[in-house]
Amino acid sequence: MFSASQRQILRAISEAGPLSRTDLIALLGVSKGSMSAMVRDLIDRGILHETVPVYGAGRPSLLLDIQPGCALLLGVSLLQNPASIVLTDLGGTIIARSSFPLSRNPEIIATEIAACLECLIEKHPEAQHRVAGIGIALSGLVDAEQSRCVQSTILGWRNVPLADLVSAKVNLPVYIENDAKAVAVSEKLFGEAREVVNFSLITIGDGIGCAHYIDGKLYRGHRGGAGEIAHITIEAGGLPCRCGKRGCLDTLASMKAIAEAARSEGLECDSLDNLEDLAASGNTSAIRILHRAGSALGLALAHIIQLNDPEQILITHHEHAFDGLFGTVMRQTVEANTLTGQSEQTAIRILHVGQDVWARGAAAIAAHRFLMDPAISH
Repeated sequence: MFSASQRQILRAISEAGPLSRTDLIALLGVSKGSMSAMVRDLIDRGILHETVPVYGAGRPSLLLDIQPGCALLLGVSLLQNPASIVLTDLGGTIIARSSFPLSRNPEIIATEIAACLECLIEKHPEAQHRVAGIGIALSGLVDAEQSRCVQSTILGWRNVPLADLVSAKVNLPVYIENDAKAVAVSEKLFGEAREVVNFSLITIGDGIGCAHYIDGKLYRGHRGGAGEIAHITIEAGGLPCRCGKRGCLDTLASMKAIAEAARSEGLECDSLDNLEDLAASGNTSAIRILHRAGSALGLALAHIIQLNDPEQILITHHEHAFDGLFGTVMRQTVEANTLTGQSEQTAIRILHVGQDVWARGAAAIAAHRFLMDPAISH
């Protein structure tokens, strides 16, 4: 089990990257002797390791970093069929993959996850005693304890204790989280936002997700629903949305909405890239669809900037065409709908991601709890 001070060491290194003993003494305010004892214990247990020396005026000091292989995490994504599973280390490196048929029955899902874990351990016996927890990403609202799905329209769930159901079958800590929030934690732990204190992350796919880090912490809101920009009203009285309202951002700027708009115009294109190509060749329908979608997304981003004043907005997507008309209109709309100069202070970065992003994000939730949660023993 980690002491409170040891957990502070792990948290500091996780957030800042490799640190020297001197850095850690300054951050934690403990004596040199206490730090030496705590670090030696973590090194002996394979949690920390010494990296490259840093040379200064006196003796060179060695940087301390977390040993990625000291613990393994299972990440499960319930965002697609089949559901995907990855086994990662604490650095987010994927070691193995698996999948299972997605079901709306929580008991069946729990059984499938347990079976996949058993199969992965059979193939990777070295992982037998190193799996420290399981994270599960899904579309919907999750309670503050990350144990219960409060509501998921896609899965048809209300108040489903999924974490307890899975934990009972695998005898491991299990945590669930909203999909966009899981990806945000992944980017904060070992991605593009590691050194950013305040940022928002937008996921663009068949639907739109959003999560916010404020003062270095994931902001979940009162019921876990903070960041649901997919269902903010952008076009009053617009197209009906699956949430029951009209004119939501999801009906205008998601990849599914863009594809449906293209089909309604009789355009044969199966991706944003194809639609961008048509727009570049002068197709007025493609231009109109991309302009409408880019304007909608840009307006939502402008609202985030005005409300939260983030240092950075990260947009993750599977397509490649964000440097075309869609992305250009999005940025122009942000600039036109924020106070003068404010949009310039918020960097908007586009991240092209693969299909592992959701499961890897789920694993990051388990990694975060392993590093940060004082209730977990090791």
